[in-house]
Amino acid sequence: MGSIKRISISGFKSIRELKDFELNDLNIIVGANGAGKSNFIQVFKMVLAMSHEGFQEFILKNGGADAFPFGGIKETPEIKIEFEFTSNSRYSTGSNFYRFSMSSTASENMLLSEERRYEDSSWKSYGVPSLESRLSEKKNERSMDGEKDGVGYYVYDSISRWMVYHFHDTSSSAPMRRTEIIEDNQKLRGDGSNIAPFLLRLRETFPQYYEKIRNAIKLVIPFFDDFSLDIIKQGEAEKVKLSWKQKGTDYPMQPYHFSDGSIRFICLATALMQPHPPTTIIIDEPELGLHPEAIHILAELITLAANQTQVIIATQSPLLLDNFAIDNIIVAKRKDGATTFERLKEKNYNVWLEDYSVGELWVQDIIHGGAIYE
Repeated sequence: MGSIKRISISGFKSIRELKDFELNDLNIIVGANGAGKSNFIQVFKMVLAMSHEGFQEFILKNGGADAFPFGGIKETPEIKIEFEFTSNSRYSTGSNFYRFSMSSTASENMLLSEERRYEDSSWKSYGVPSLESRLSEKKNERSMDGEKDGVGYYVYDSISRWMVYHFHDTSSSAPMRRTEIIEDNQKLRGDGSNIAPFLLRLRETFPQYYEKIRNAIKLVIPFFDDFSLDIIKQGEAEKVKLSWKQKGTDYPMQPYHFSDGSIRFICLATALMQPHPPTTIIIDEPELGLHPEAIHILAELITLAANQTQVIIATQSPLLLDNFAIDNIIVAKRKDGATTFERLKEKNYNVWLEDYSVGELWVQDIIHGGAIYE
């Protein structure tokens, strides 16, 4: 499937204007609190929701229509976003484009005023303005010989297979610590709520990947031996729990025995090492709660994942930055109240890199990504 080649964003939250910004296989976004990293990540969450007909629900859950335009609806009456995808479709050997515009209505709904894709050397509309995206209408688009294909299907398939992972909730009542039905095992959910049935499926169907995940976990949790993944009968439902075994004892360990950092790393390792990864993996601040040694291992997993799929990471961790080349780094900053993004170039930092690591350059504000007081 196609990775994102370029993205343009106009008027979305703190992002006043981002034009034809290139994304590589590996993209590490760094910036101070309030710089706008999360707003950039939220674009992907929103478009993913659109592909599953969840646009209005997403808008309502995130503050309503008036919370999205840069500077308010008077300054930004219309938000515009465009993606360019690389293509390996037999019907489109170049790039595929998808663009849309959205605006707040008098009744405070968010209207998709335009949706278009670039096909046959021209822009094709998805239809009249609507409250929900028409992306999913193309999920069954077929070519003349009956195979699923065409630009509309290709764009839908690329977007619908993104995954934004957010493993921040590791509380005692977090979904990842609770049981989940055994059938919910086809893809790892964004909050890790089905981590247990997903791992069980990997153990049974993709044992080589399961072992890689298990070995990575053992590097970070030395006393960990293996998962038990007990199946529990609850009425007519069969559920799986993230039970596990500790080295040197047969005492059955339960999900609540994992520390916050441990269970978060389990979810991260599984997301980054799964056999059929999403077309694009997006993770916001994956380093939270992790020991420095775990952060280094996490960085190795991120690099390996980027060999298989596109990866976008937002972080504030100098330790995580230390593990990547400087041209993998994108700096988010605020200037005149708006977020800007800049991909760093190694040639501009060669002299500094003789004495400092990438993380140190950011901490010392040589890479200008610290707090800016306006």
